[in-house]
Amino acid sequence: MTLSADQASTALPADASSAAPAPDTVPDAAEAVGQLAGRARVASRVLARADRNLKDHALVSIAGALDSGRADVIAANARDLEREAAAGTGAALLDRLRLDDARVDGLIAALHELAGLPDPVGTVLRGQTLPNGLRLRQVHVPMGVVGAIYEARPNVTVDIAGLALKSGNAVLLRGGSAAAETNKALLALIREALEAAGLPADAVQSVDPWGRAGATALMAARGKVDVLIPRGGRSLIQSVVTNATVPVIETGEGNVHIYLDESATSADAVAILLNAKTQRPSVCNTVETLLIHPKAAAAADVLTALAGAGVRLHADERAAALVPEVATVPATEEDWATEYMDLDLAVRVVDGLDAAMEHIRTWSTGHTEAILTNDLANAERFIAEVDSAAVIVNASTRFTDGGQLGLGAEVGISTQKMHARGPMGLRELTTTKWIVQGDGHVRS
Repeated sequence: MTLSADQASTALPADASSAAPAPDTVPDAAEAVGQLAGRARVASRVLARADRNLKDHALVSIAGALDSGRADVIAANARDLEREAAAGTGAALLDRLRLDDARVDGLIAALHELAGLPDPVGTVLRGQTLPNGLRLRQVHVPMGVVGAIYEARPNVTVDIAGLALKSGNAVLLRGGSAAAETNKALLALIREALEAAGLPADAVQSVDPWGRAGATALMAARGKVDVLIPRGGRSLIQSVVTNATVPVIETGEGNVHIYLDESATSADAVAILLNAKTQRPSVCNTVETLLIHPKAAAAADVLTALAGAGVRLHADERAAALVPEVATVPATEEDWATEYMDLDLAVRVVDGLDAAMEHIRTWSTGHTEAILTNDLANAERFIAEVDSAAVIVNASTRFTDGGQLGLGAEVGISTQKMHARGPMGLRELTTTKWIVQGDGHVRS
């Protein structure tokens, strides 16, 4: 059974519209998160039964609310940016924090794209009728209550809310203090739009009013929250992985590599490297290490173009010798392990494909690796032997993104080898259920 808009509006218990907890009424973070999770659980049951039309209508409603309320959102974001800049926050973090008209337009477009995607809930993964007549199906179902902990990324508030809604989940968000004003404005718009569409506002809630204590309580809410997804820098992710008792889907930092093979052409290589490093250096799919074949014809052109675009090249001796006229910084072992998230790039000359893959095996975080080559055999070996969530041939690493890969949006990019790996979209926010139907069957 699925719910229409009218059915959904009457599906909640009589007390479901009571006021949500707030720090002045429930100061204890663990108690507050418990209450929020209980409300989310009730909302998740409504979402699990909602039909696609209702969920898509709600997504479009959120997009419309974001469009009409963009001035308030951008003004709130400006306050966050001003406060964080005054506190000495770095340029990379400020870039991730920023929401302008173009980025709001991108969020609106993502919501509409999500509305146009197939609903994963109820789709059959496999099924059969056994010789004894039992009919079996394994179907995709929502996780239930999803927690998300992230930092200085207000776009994630909208992305996760949209993905959770379409996949039938309720979410509890911890967006961090850096984006507090922006996330508060976004949350108000999302909750109002959900209610206007006939779905419970408690499908999207935040523990931000309880600060770090709220995040700690969210990590400890085992049995109340079904899965927790961290998204941010290494310290945040490792803190969640280490301390959470709730099951975690680990998203990873992006120490991303590109290998410039001997046969790559200058025109393509320059365009790809400039895009992969300079388009938006503060994100996890920007390239951080360039590995170069000793005879790569495109090497000098690539390095010159990158330096001309303001990229600081942390080069080993062989790489620096390729462009003696370009100022470089001597590379150290630390550079091979660094996710700069800025206009810095580690550069190393390696003795061919095997040496490049060995470097990647040693230093990669398992996020994204790319090869630029016109040698089909090298491309196929790279695809087969490089063990990362995304492997790219002759294209920018910036395509490792849910929106770019047709997912509408993403919760994060998983570097685990679980059911979710790479950009996590709608299907990755579902689990499965076995349905067994018989006619009086008993086991002998």
